[in-house]
This record gives sequence, C-alpha cells and structure tokens, in this order.
Amino acid sequence: MKDSVAPDIPTPRFDEMRQTTCYMCACRCGINVHLKDGKVAYIEGNRAHPVNKGVLCAKGSAGIKQHTAPSRLRAPMKRVGPRGSGQFEEITWDEALQLAVDWLAPLRETAPEKLAFFTGRDQSQSFTSFFAQNFGTPNYAAHGGFCSVNMAAAGIYTMGGAFWEFGAPDWEHTRMFLLFGVAEDHDSNPIKIGLGKLKARGAKVVGINPIRTGYNAIADDWYGITPGTDGLLILSLIHCLLRAGRIDLDYLAAFTNAPVLVNEDPASPEKGLLLRDEADKLLILDRATGKPVPFDTQGVQPDLAGSYRRAGVSHRPVIQHIAEKYLSDDYAPEAVADRCGIPAARIRTLAAELARTAFDEAFELDIPWTDFRGNKHQTMQGRPVSMHAMRGISAHANGFQTARALHLLQILLGTVEVPGGFRFKPPYPKPPEAHPKPHCKVTPGAPLDGPHLGFVHGPDDLCLTPEGAPARIDKAFSWDNPMSAHGLMHMVISNAHAGDPYKIDTLFMYMANMAWNSSMNTAETMAMLTDTDETGAYKIPRIIYADAYKSEMVAYADLILPDTTYLERYDCISLLDRPICEPDAVADAIRWPVVEPDRDVRGFQSVLVDLGARLGLPGFVDAEGAPLYADYADYMVKHERRPGVGPLAGFRDTGEAAGRGAPNPDQIQRYIDNGGFWEAEVPKEARYYKPWNTAYQDWAVEMAFYDAPQPYIFNLWSEPLRRFQLAAEGHGERQPPDHLRAQIREKLSPLPIWYESTDARANEFPLHALTQRPMAMYHSWGSQNAWLRQIHGVNPLYVPSAVWEEHGFSDGDWATLISRHGEITIPVALMAALNPKTVWTWNAIGKRKGAWGLDADAPEATRGFLLNHLISELLPARADGMRWSNSDPVTGQAAWFDLRVNIAKAPARAEAAPSFPPVHGPA
Repeated sequence: MKDSVAPDIPTPRFDEMRQTTCYMCACRCGINVHLKDGKVAYIEGNRAHPVNKGVLCAKGSAGIKQHTAPSRLRAPMKRVGPRGSGQFEEITWDEALQLAVDWLAPLRETAPEKLAFFTGRDQSQSFTSFFAQNFGTPNYAAHGGFCSVNMAAAGIYTMGGAFWEFGAPDWEHTRMFLLFGVAEDHDSNPIKIGLGKLKARGAKVVGINPIRTGYNAIADDWYGITPGTDGLLILSLIHCLLRAGRIDLDYLAAFTNAPVLVNEDPASPEKGLLLRDEADKLLILDRATGKPVPFDTQGVQPDLAGSYRRAGVSHRPVIQHIAEKYLSDDYAPEAVADRCGIPAARIRTLAAELARTAFDEAFELDIPWTDFRGNKHQTMQGRPVSMHAMRGISAHANGFQTARALHLLQILLGTVEVPGGFRFKPPYPKPPEAHPKPHCKVTPGAPLDGPHLGFVHGPDDLCLTPEGAPARIDKAFSWDNPMSAHGLMHMVISNAHAGDPYKIDTLFMYMANMAWNSSMNTAETMAMLTDTDETGAYKIPRIIYADAYKSEMVAYADLILPDTTYLERYDCISLLDRPICEPDAVADAIRWPVVEPDRDVRGFQSVLVDLGARLGLPGFVDAEGAPLYADYADYMVKHERRPGVGPLAGFRDTGEAAGRGAPNPDQIQRYIDNGGFWEAEVPKEARYYKPWNTAYQDWAVEMAFYDAPQPYIFNLWSEPLRRFQLAAEGHGERQPPDHLRAQIREKLSPLPIWYESTDARANEFPLHALTQRPMAMYHSWGSQNAWLRQIHGVNPLYVPSAVWEEHGFSDGDWATLISRHGEITIPVALMAALNPKTVWTWNAIGKRKGAWGLDADAPEATRGFLLNHLISELLPARADGMRWSNSDPVTGQAAWFDLRVNIAKAPARAEAAPSFPPVHGPA
C-alpha cells in the first residue's frame, strides 16, 4: 500500500507571512496572515496551532474583508448634534481622553457606582474587569449574562467546569456523542475536527435540537425537541436509567457527593444541608464501620444505602434523595412525551443506548494513577459516552436547572473525566470554592473591595446595600438573580433609564451593540438611549462607546473611542480569562499588530491603560503617579496578578519557565517566534480523573492554576441553592423580599428540576420562535463582510410543514409574526426538519439602514430582520402589577429563547417591518 502524498498545490507568492490569532469568532484559531506590499493579501490556518490544527472556516478566511471593511471607524469623535442624529466632529486622542477624564474623575472621587462599564464579546475580560475594579465601580460585566452564563454557572456549581472553554469530549475514545442545543457559531473548528474523527470510526452522533442544521444535519439520529423542554427530557432519561439500575455506583460513591449525608429534620434551620465535622469536612458513612467519616478519608468505603441519626436528627445520603425524586412517575417517558415533542418509545430507546454504550462498551486504559484518598489504581475505566451543549438549552428561564440536569445525567453514567467521556480543559476543573465571590463595596476614591464577578455560596455573599437593595445597576447577585456569575448586561440600559435601583452618570460600553441586535426590546432601547427628563437632560447623561466599526450603537454615543481591527492590535488570550486549552494540553496565545493601522485608531485595551494612568488608578500608576505600563503589550508582559503569575503563562523568567516565573521582557517576541501561542502537555498519568488525580493536582500547582492541591467531589446536591431556599423559608439574617420568596423556594432546588419557562398563553401564542447564529457568522459584524454576505445576505423565517400548510404559504410569501411585545412582517420559507411548534431564523443578519457601511438598499437592511423586536427585557405585569426581568431566576441569563408567537399570512412587502430611519454618522 502506497503512502499518501500531499497534493502539489501551488503556494501563492507573498512577501511575508505573520502568525497571530483569529477574532472572527470565539474559537480563537491560529492563523497565517500573508502580506503583499505591506497589506493583508491572504489568511490561512496555522497547522501547528493547538485549537484548529490548520483548519480554518469561512469566517476566518474572510477576516481579510473584516480588516478592510468600509465601516471601520477612523478617528475619535465627539457628538455635536442630538443623540442618535449621527452628528459628530473628529477630535484628537488627547482631546478624547481628556474629555473621558473630565467625566470620570469626579465620579471616582464622589460616587464610583455612577459609572456602568459593560463590554460585549470582549476577549480580555480579566483586564477590563481589572480597570473597573480599580476605578471602584461595582457595575461591570461582559456579555455572558445574555449569552451562556447558565452553561458556565451550572457546570462550575455542579462539577467544576462546563462545556466549550471549560472542557471537551474525548474525541479519540467516544462512541456515542450527544449535542444539546448546539448551533454552529461556538467552538466550530474543534467540533468539526472532532466530528470528523467520530464519523471516520463509526461512532454515533445524536442531535437534540428543535432545528436540524449544521452539526444536527449530519447526526445519525435527530430529536426535534420542543424548545425549553430539554431539562424534562434529560430528567426522563435519568428516570429510565435509575429504573434499569444502569448508573455507575462505584463512580458516584468515590467521586461525587452522592454518599454525603443530608439533614432531613423538617424543623431544623439546617434542613437540606450536608453533614460536616468540626473541620467543616463533608461526612459520609463508612460501610466498614457504619460510622460517619470525612469524605476524603483514606481507605473509606462509602455507603450509599445507609442512614444515620445524630442528636435525634435523621440523615440520608444524597443518592437516596436522587432516587426518590427521579423515580417518580412524573418523569416517566409517557408523562413527558407530549411536552417534549418526543415519543415515549424514542426516549426509552435513547436511554437504553446511553446505558448500553456506557456500560456494555466500557474499556480500560493501562495508565496507573493515584487518587486523592491515596488509593492506587492500575487502570483508568473508560465509559465512551460524551455530551456537549450550548445556548439552545441555556437561553431559557429554566436554563440553569436544565444545564445542571445534563451534568447530573453525565455523572450518573460515570462519563465525566474518564476515557471516552467529557474531559476538562486546564486550568479547569476548579470547584466553586476556588473562584472568587462577587464584591460590591464602594469607597469614593478607592478601588472596589474585590472582583466584581464570582460564585456565591449563600445569602451572605449577595451584592446588597445595607438596606437590602441591589448594589449593582443590573441587579446581579441580588435576590432577583442570586447566582448571576456573569451579570445581566441586557438589563443595564433599562435599569439605568428607570433609575432603578439608582441613577448612573456614565454608561461606558465596548463592543456591545445594544442599540440593535444585542438588545431585547430594540425600538424601546433606542428610545431609552435618547430619552430626556423634564429638564431636557438625557436620562442616561453620558455614553462612551468603543468599537472598531460603525455599528447601530455608534450614533447613540457622546464620545467614540475607535478600536483597531484584530490584525492591528495586541491581545492576550489568557489562562486568567477565556482559555484556548485542550484536555491534553494547556495553552494560551496572543494577537499582535501584523499590520499597522492606516487610521487614527488605537486598540481599546491600550486606551484603557492610558485612561487608567490619566485617572491615577491603582494598578495603573506607581507610588509617584507615573504610568506603570506604556500600552497593553507592556501590561501583558509586566503585570502580575500574584507573584510570578501574569496574563501570559509561557516563556516566563528567562524564557524557559512555564506557569510561574518572573516577567520576561522578551516574552511577546517569544510568542511571535512560536507562531503566536504557547502550549505545554498534561503529563500522561494526569490526563484523566483530574479533580481526584494526585498527579494532575500536583501538576496544576506547578502550572500556577492554584497554589495548593484542591481535590474535590462533584456536587449532585447543591448546598448554595439550598441555603437560598432556607432563607426563603425564613431562616437566617438576610431575608428575601416577600414577593420573591415563592420563586426562590421553587426554582432554587438543590437537585435539578424542570419548570415551564414562559407565561405565554399557548392558545394565543402557540409557536416557539428561536434564532441561531449561522456557521458563517458569529458577531453582528459578520453581515457587513463582503465575502460572508454572499452566504447569508437575507434571513427568511423558517416555518415547519404543518404550519406552512395550515396558513397556505407558498414560496415567496410574507407573514406577520406577533408576540406579547410587538409584531414584525417578514419573508417566510418552508423547512421540514424542524420541530412542528417552532419557527426560527438566523440571528444578526438584519441591519439598520445607514449602519455598517452598507448601501441603503442592502438586502440586510431591507429584507433582513431581527426577532429582537418581539422580545422584551421585562415580562408582562403579574397580578401584583410588577414586571420581572425576562431572565433565569437563578443566574439572570437573558431568556431569549422563551419567545412565543402567533403567525399570520401577510401581503408581500418591499421591505421587512418594522423599518427605522437610517442612522447617520462617521465611518
């Protein structure tokens, strides 16, 4: 058999090739940028890069057109006409930064909370949060609150990590792979590479999504589930597995809190909390002695079947509560089939396939390892089932508990951190206790008392004023949304406009297109940005906006700070932030200016470095008030978050140290010479069982993920959730307001639950309406791209067959879509592979006229449309007259996918409705 030979493909002749990191989605692939006469001529994948291994998608290749887009902003600008008019004048950078200082310096000295600093798809959040913390405002967050915080928070609280940036399937050993609610925009190249491996060796791929596109289109089996019912389906699968006895009891006993004892005294203020000893260690029953011992006792044999009484109080293991709850007939396939849109027989078949693959196809790897109890194992047990999920299950008001249910399913099968299953990516896993708690103490003229975002463990950690009101403008970490680990960006403008919980002075935003596709309630949001009080002053007094392009938001700014394109900037893809690691290796990367800007623009992070120094912020100036950093590149090299640990983990000290080491002045050049990234392999004996594997724990300390080993067990029963329930039941000093007690008692269950996530009346609004991001686009900037526009220039509303026939639609027809909040009139198209109760469209294709450098008659601005016009950030008024946030009650994630609508045939139009006047302004 002949060796395969690479085809002889002519190499384009360019002057130079420079390697950096893509920014056309959040994948952050390695790219080779070819230059001709000093200009970008061609972009290809970097075959040596750990993320994409040379694979590059349409978005990445089209980065050249992003770099040359006509919509690029060209200079700092100050508004000179009414807000929204687009009337600006160009100013110098010194003028722009001085104006920002004139606005911000008085706030810092008197009321730092009056600055609200929120960023969109910012990939340098450890730095932007560092600026906000040193300014002293509690009002900072990035876009995760309206993207996927349910995925991240549920994963951290349950098992110390989640999907995508936190972990990945074991592509080499998985034999059955389930995708829940996954579109094509996140982590696309690694998933495509992984799916290719699965297909090549005949592994089964199962798609669970109302819409069959992309990855779901190539799945071996597709479950067209009714939106918002994924959690119910998952709990029914758990019901089937429990009834069949097909769960991994050894795994549960050794690596989870399944054997930990739960207080069952109905009169106790500790009912539902876990039993601990004097050292605060969780207690389990030892089968050998029948006595409670700390969970990490060497040689312990955890008892899952026993019970224990202490001081007259009964305690039983968590696993018994799990069995009692999910063996209920409420979760039987026949009981959930109609709501899920999946026949009971198919649910049972899926459960049986999961069990058969996990247990009957189990295997072992001959890799010895030692667990945290000191037990030595000669092999690693493989269970070849893995799962992945994203926004489709997350962007519902029941998304947090749904994501927890999915993790419970994985763990009951014993498929997390084992060969063939779901694996964590360094620097994860980390238990919730390893993360900071949120901070909100404001001191004029001083930094905030700690990081803004984090993980609460009970009511004592909430961000409340002494009077019990929310301390943040978005009401994150309040009784409304206690565990809002990423903030609530979708509520900032509405709350600031209403002055609830207080008024702000300056809204500072970066890459957050809140005047269009990044906002619910789009028309009213634009009105809020221009609304005035009785004196004629704007209700949101000042708006500073930074972006690289003329988005719809630009016209609403008072001061514009123009950013570079990603090929003209320094950036840090850091382990302190959103890592690009894979399960077998730790990695980070940089961007650097492969070309210099031809406009008067600056990288936003360098602007913040300058602004921080001008404001005299701690961390930005030395004791004499001199700037600590020349620019962001200087910060990337010199800054230390703690001794020896900085933004970049590679090439530290003399250039050979990794993880820990003194700053290296040549560090960035070392990254450039290495293709723009750094990577170190996880030792072979440390690659599985990471939370419990002593080899991994020791290596993680060496790499500075933490300063001492932190083995832990998975939280099937979540004590933080139970602590909030106890408060709602009247226990403890911090008490929720009465109108939230019932919600907290019901929704913050310590075991995963499912509940209907919308209050829309089914007879009035019988259809679910969803958006998905297409594979060829990610951010709203994609639909200004000259190449990508040829793939998605317009977006019809896709309608399922039965609805299509019921309303007599034909090709070329239009429809009016109506929700509680509004209506739109748009073109429709037939789609058969779609849940019969669901309509959907591509997200962020529709543009407002005058934005993004597009012609006035561009199809994106005429036939393109948004579902955002139908969604409100507030739910309809309840019986008490209150309107609550359209968010998950646990985390505050925006419930974009709870939209319910009705549809009616409409006369064809020249343009989609609503249509707004063109936005004017610079580009």
